[in-house]
Amino acid sequence: VQLQASGGGSVQTGGSLRLSCVVSGGTFNRGFMAWFRQAPGKEREFVAAIKWSGGSTFYADSVKGRFTISRDNAKTTMYLQMNNLIPEDTAVYSCAAGRSLIQSSAASAPAYTDWGQGTLVTVSS
Repeated sequence: VQLQASGGGSVQTGGSLRLSCVVSGGTFNRGFMAWFRQAPGKEREFVAAIKWSGGSTFYADSVKGRFTISRDNAKTTMYLQMNNLIPEDTAVYSCAAGRSLIQSSAASAPAYTDWGQGTLVTVSS
């Protein structure tokens, strides 16, 4: 499948953004999809994941209570609602999909086989 991420931008501390990731080029109906982010000079890190069938969600501790991952009922788009943004959230956010993932690997980037291009989120103080 192909993944297309969008929705990034620049906001001030406390602001909100919603990222979208559109799935195309095939049917994705099992496994996990996730958001990862990479800040300048840092390694890529897990943000949130959603089990495509069933909708169970998982979050990094750093975003719990502020970010919400979801998907639409047609299972063609994944979202990341980001509230109460802080400068430490500044990064390039990428979406990823993995059909053969199990829950214990949901936060592991190498477990995902399909990646979209990143979208830049900048949070100023």
